[in-house]
Amino acid sequence: MTNRRRFLQSLSAFAAAPAFAAEGAPWKLNYMLASSMYGSLPLAKILPEVKKTGAASIELWPKKHGTQREEMDAVGHDKFAEMLKAQGLSFGGTTRYDLGPFRLTDEIKVVKKMGGTFIVAGGAGDWKVSSEQLKLNVKAFVEKMKPHAALAAENGVTIGIENHINNLIDKPDSLRWLADGIRDIPGIGIALAPYHLPQDTTLIADLIKHIDQKMTLFYAWEYGKSCSKAMPKEDELQQMPGRGKLDWKPLLQALKTVNFTGPTEIFMHPTPRGIPILPTAAETTAEIVRARNHLDSLIS
Repeated sequence: MTNRRRFLQSLSAFAAAPAFAAEGAPWKLNYMLASSMYGSLPLAKILPEVKKTGAASIELWPKKHGTQREEMDAVGHDKFAEMLKAQGLSFGGTTRYDLGPFRLTDEIKVVKKMGGTFIVAGGAGDWKVSSEQLKLNVKAFVEKMKPHAALAAENGVTIGIENHINNLIDKPDSLRWLADGIRDIPGIGIALAPYHLPQDTTLIADLIKHIDQKMTLFYAWEYGKSCSKAMPKEDELQQMPGRGKLDWKPLLQALKTVNFTGPTEIFMHPTPRGIPILPTAAETTAEIVRARNHLDSLIS
């Protein structure tokens, strides 16, 4: 019965995006695939893997983590749209740390054109300050983001600010202040990465509930043994759900409590960046499926 239930869950995840739970249907995660999980493999090799992972859409990453965002421009947007259609997939959005949060005008147009809904970027501002000054800096950042968020909202796109080490939005308090500051601002949200937070399930679950409807994207990604240096692959893979020490059940319960229906990406960073998390596309897909099965088993 367990295998049958997991099989049915994986089939339900293949529905066309945007994948919102039908009224009265059990809550579940809506998986999206980050192209960087496959390093710099070409789109022709990655796209056939997307549905196998339980996702129905893909997010594209640029160098140094991947090359798929650049490849989309190289092959042409119309050709890329045909490639998606051939696989029965939709386009989710892009990660553009390289552009930063204030230079996304052209990217917003591209994401809209391709039918995407979000762009992930980092915060901007000094974080090596006192708590009082940090709060003021987060407030100033929100003010600077307002015209960019307005443009994104006009185009049906949300800029998801990721919490990231050595970044304005790094500490739990800065995440709370950001969530409060953008509560009533369309076009901007938070891409929450548990990896970059203390591995305290109560803390992370509380942050999920605090962010609530401003959650743009959720990374199923834990710290494990970090991604900052080369290490044996079995240690590196502890960033993946079900391999590290993080108890995902409280986090999933918090996501269910706020009825999070946005994209969830099973995620990690390999060392060096730009390589698949495992040597082949098939092995990479199998590891994502293993992590998905772990998360789905906790939900069921």
